[in-house]
Amino acid sequence: MSSVTRPNVVFPINSSTIRIEPPRGLFELRLREVWAYRELLYFFVWRDVKIRYKQTAIGVLWVVLQPVLNMLVFTLFFGRLAKLPTDGLPTTVFYFAALVPWAYFSSALQLTTNVVVDNQRLITKVYFPRLILPISAALSGLVDFAIGFAVLAIFTLAYGIKPTLLALWLPVLLLLAVFTALGVGLWLSALNALYRDVRYVIPFVIQFWLFASPVAYPASLVPSRWRWLYGLNPMTGVIEGFRWALTGQGRPPDLVLMASASMVLVMLFGGLIYFNRMESTIADVV
Repeated sequence: MSSVTRPNVVFPINSSTIRIEPPRGLFELRLREVWAYRELLYFFVWRDVKIRYKQTAIGVLWVVLQPVLNMLVFTLFFGRLAKLPTDGLPTTVFYFAALVPWAYFSSALQLTTNVVVDNQRLITKVYFPRLILPISAALSGLVDFAIGFAVLAIFTLAYGIKPTLLALWLPVLLLLAVFTALGVGLWLSALNALYRDVRYVIPFVIQFWLFASPVAYPASLVPSRWRWLYGLNPMTGVIEGFRWALTGQGRPPDLVLMASASMVLVMLFGGLIYFNRMESTIADVV
């Protein structure tokens, strides 16, 4: 029998090695890596939006009913009964202009806090920048905000309040609200992965934060010498800024807004550092 010797055939394979390492430095935030996964970020945002409105009886109407019903309650108890001042604004506009950004913030904060634990099966199976999860949770709430803001714009026009050039401040104030929810949510989402008690504390924190913010009352009630300290609550600058930019009435929240913006930068930068330091251990603890 004759033997046939087959030649060795080598198939060239173009392969690349990806090394996953924990952050080396304290200030290594890996934001460039998040940008590289921006399509995945878009997918997470779109998934959250679809899940929120899937199989709901009234769907989008709930986004409108929630701030409207809260506005009616605030108008009755704080406006009619307690007779708190509204800085010359119609009572319904005064409360509605505060409740729309507040509804976004409270919802985004809850979603951001629970997002790591809710996606624990995905985290333990495949690698991607974990920072995408809290960012997507903060961004997905903007759809609800847009719907509520459209109703708020109709309210202001119905009361004869026309937009001015001050309305150009609204995107800046919305960005401040997004960064506030994201900054606080980064801390809480990492802590929630370690201690599951955090998610049960969040409703109480949000309720306390509501009354610590100028939602039911104007910030003008706070003495001027303490106003900068009151502005360290980031939602103070957001809410007061929304009323001022939307209606064009009242004094600009200059000192309050500066204090709020400074506090947001500190919370956001600190939250990014803490979350990235915890990223290497999140998959082991969730």
